[in-house]
Amino acid sequence: MNRTLAAIIGFVVLLGIAVWYFSNIFAYLTISIVLATVLRPLTNQITRFQIFGGKIPRFVAILSSYVVVIAVLSLFVLLFVPLISEQIEVLNSLEFNVVYDSFVAPLRWLEQFLIDNNLTEQGSGFIVNSTRSGLLEFIQEINFTDVLNHLLSLTGSFFIGVLAVTFITFFLLYENGIIRRQLIALIPNQYFEVFISGLYKIERLLSNFLLGILFQMFSIFSLASIGLSIVGVNYAVTIAVFAAIANLIPYLGPLLGGIFGILVAISTSGDFSFSNENILLIIKVFSVFGAVQAIDNIVLQPLIFSKSVKAHPLEIFVIIFVGATVAGIPGMIAAIPVYTVLRVSSTEIYAGFNQYRVFKSKS
Repeated sequence: MNRTLAAIIGFVVLLGIAVWYFSNIFAYLTISIVLATVLRPLTNQITRFQIFGGKIPRFVAILSSYVVVIAVLSLFVLLFVPLISEQIEVLNSLEFNVVYDSFVAPLRWLEQFLIDNNLTEQGSGFIVNSTRSGLLEFIQEINFTDVLNHLLSLTGSFFIGVLAVTFITFFLLYENGIIRRQLIALIPNQYFEVFISGLYKIERLLSNFLLGILFQMFSIFSLASIGLSIVGVNYAVTIAVFAAIANLIPYLGPLLGGIFGILVAISTSGDFSFSNENILLIIKVFSVFGAVQAIDNIVLQPLIFSKSVKAHPLEIFVIIFVGATVAGIPGMIAAIPVYTVLRVSSTEIYAGFNQYRVFKSKS
């Protein structure tokens, strides 16, 4: 067997095992690389400013970029504060009996429909009673101590992740291009040309993909906010922001955005009954998100995925579901970038075997 091919396969296997075993570290590094890529133009621009005849130190520029990120996140949080405040007021003003009657009204209507049309032999109240019993049984089986411990563990892991990403991103920005230089330094001279060609293509495709995702998020936000404002839904901008972020999850994201929009629209109306007004409100929100999703599927996704990463839509569909099977929602988000790296790498290696003599040496 060709010794070069064996070495490449062995390296890929070891790398895959390392990524799987140290998945948390790999996730922190990946997020940091993305953040560094996004913040690098801003950081470089800040370093060009001159104060008292001297340039701003790079670490000051990086800290300034962090301040910008914190400001954007603060604005994002503040955007949801009025909505949360109103939801608390609505919950405080609700009466349990009224809410209960509103929720069980559709179930009672379904019961009566089945009974009137002789579709069941059960008596009145069988759906409501079974639903109530199921909910009570579910609540009784919840171990709130385990839930609290799990929440505390997630909170600790979250803060550790934030600190790790902040630290790694800082040094990626400070030592501009350090990962690229270290990778190039590890490559033997005989493979240098193949490696540089593959690295250039990977960087270009991933950069195009990232820009495409940002353009997609902005487009979803614009379309959703305008559409929801036209149909008269409260907190249209807040819903649109959530929908744009949720859209990062392929296929599932638009559904989450629509559900969130419907919940916000109904809860801010103060009427939880199964009324014609609420049905019309749901139809309005559903229509807006249906139109947004159609534009996303027909225009945005083919433009972003097919053009930026040079892959067929069916190919993208399969890869996303493979990612979902392997790692759930994080796998769906990371599927396309990971696939792009693997596809370009394998293509360059294959081209190397056909074009470069060094790959054809026999053991």
